[in-house]
Amino acid sequence: MKNPLQFIKKSSITERAKSISHLLHNKLYLKVLIALFFGILVGFILGPTFGFVSTDISKIITEWLALPGYVFLSLIQMIVIPLIFASIIKGIASNESSSKLKKIGLSITIYFIITTVIAIIIGIGVANIIQPGKYITSDQISAINVDGSQEVVTTEMPKIEKIPEMIGDIFPKNVLSSMLKGDMLPIVIFSIIFGIALINLKKTQSKPLLDVLSSIQDVSIMIVKWAMVLAPLAVFGLMAKISSQFGISTLVGLGVYILTVMLGLILLICVYLLIVYFSTKQKPFTFLGKISEAQLLAFSTSSSAVVMPLSIKTAEDNLKIRKSISQFIIPLGTTINMDGTALYQAIATIFLAQVFGIEISFLALVLLIVTIVGASIGTPGTPGVGIVILSMALTTVGVPLSGIALIIGVDRILDMMRTTVNVTGDLTAATFINKFIK
Repeated sequence: MKNPLQFIKKSSITERAKSISHLLHNKLYLKVLIALFFGILVGFILGPTFGFVSTDISKIITEWLALPGYVFLSLIQMIVIPLIFASIIKGIASNESSSKLKKIGLSITIYFIITTVIAIIIGIGVANIIQPGKYITSDQISAINVDGSQEVVTTEMPKIEKIPEMIGDIFPKNVLSSMLKGDMLPIVIFSIIFGIALINLKKTQSKPLLDVLSSIQDVSIMIVKWAMVLAPLAVFGLMAKISSQFGISTLVGLGVYILTVMLGLILLICVYLLIVYFSTKQKPFTFLGKISEAQLLAFSTSSSAVVMPLSIKTAEDNLKIRKSISQFIIPLGTTINMDGTALYQAIATIFLAQVFGIEISFLALVLLIVTIVGASIGTPGTPGVGIVILSMALTTVGVPLSGIALIIGVDRILDMMRTTVNVTGDLTAATFINKFIK
């Protein structure tokens, strides 16, 4: 079957991505980093460290400062579903046949699962070697009103007779309901099924739908561009609000935890670079240089969904990856390839278990890996989602959910780092599959 996209005018996704890239060349990333610094500084001034203003006044001021951030996040969350929906279907339609699509789909699914498990194992290993939870004082624990002796909640492995029902529940019964709930996995599965059906239609039948999807994609990317204008103000306001809630002493106490997460993320990037080197013979710094713009945007926005258009452009222009690969794998990876987030959740879970003196058995670690792999699939690539998934991981091993309050103050900077790794992982996956799937 001929590729139905050949009968459509060239999509302007590349042009839209270039406009986002242009924002970076106009020093948007520098503005964001400056805003990040001053946001933290203002937050400390308004926070308990200096005590210049009362807690009530500080809360009012920082809430208003965070208003651009709320608008920014709303714009991104508003456009994530239509952007991913249109991009996945168009990526599937870019493939020449169902057999080729099946080969790509199976390969990338296995790849994503393997790299996610590797990321979690790295996180568990680093956290157990460094043991960052041992550096948190009892005063810091009591400051968040957490009782480490509270009843432990455990999660049992599902019974074998329940597994078929659980697998069946993955498929969306009502895609509109999933969209309203923001449940991404059913939307991704629906998009894949829709795209496969579309490439099996005659070109005269598929062309109108593909034209509509191209327009949806272009409109979505335009809204992303508008949102990016707010990025510096958004980062400033959100960081001011977050840093005002905790004193400098608390952040210093969490320094070992932050360094542990950073070390884990660096090790994971090294794994990516090894994959790229052994599959394409590209030197590490050459590859990093080609994807640096996408990484900078990811770090600035903490949203792989925002970066997706630029990631596609980077894959096609800089890494010379075929459109049939880039426009399928990168939108898919934005939703289900969250290696950096998975690594962070593993470290955060072990860290809080150490803080509260909870021993995690080998079986609980295995269950933790399964839980994080499952929870990281289908989550939107927007800021702050990692904390939501973390609550599932903590429940799995019996760590008090109130412990999240201890790390929420530094989550923003870690979110920026792990999003950078997530985007790097998507581009690595596209590079690897492009080499081996012809």
